Amino acid sequence: MKLLNVILAIGLLAILLASADAQRRSRTGKVCGNPNLPCKSRNSFEVYELPFETGRNVAVMNSEMFYAAMLESRKIKPTENCENAFSEQRRRDVQKMFPTNKVFVLKCFEPGLNYYTNVANDVGFLGIFAGRTKSESAAFLKTVQSKFPGATLRRMQAGINGT
Repeated sequence: MKLLNVILAIGLLAILLASADAQRRSRTGKVCGNPNLPCKSRNSFEVYELPFETGRNVAVMNSEMFYAAMLESRKIKPTENCENAFSEQRRRDVQKMFPTNKVFVLKCFEPGLNYYTNVANDVGFLGIFAGRTKSESAAFLKTVQSKFPGATLRRMQAGINGT
């Protein structure tokens, strides 16, 4: 009888450890960096956000790591209407220049909207998806810098927290 209790306890412990490990490992979604290609989750994001594959019924998730060409950034004051930080017209104008790379902005910091890692909490930006690898992104950055000489690369993730 004692042996059976020990076996059951070990089995229960193994299940609990496996469950905790699965919760620590977070899934990451593939970034939809080309606005012309299909993206199953595109409709879950605002037009100015960088979409990524989320699957179904996801409240909190991050994208895979990627590089962004950062064109502009600025501090957003707590009293400022963050929706005006970067105009949609400005984003669209830049998107026309780079039709195969998604142009995205971070305007506000609100639940349900994208957030981006490697960016200060009070900073908004205008960026372009540059690629998944450093070499791919560096080559794209040269093209971007021909029109925006001050552009830089930043490695980041997009995330959503809908809770």
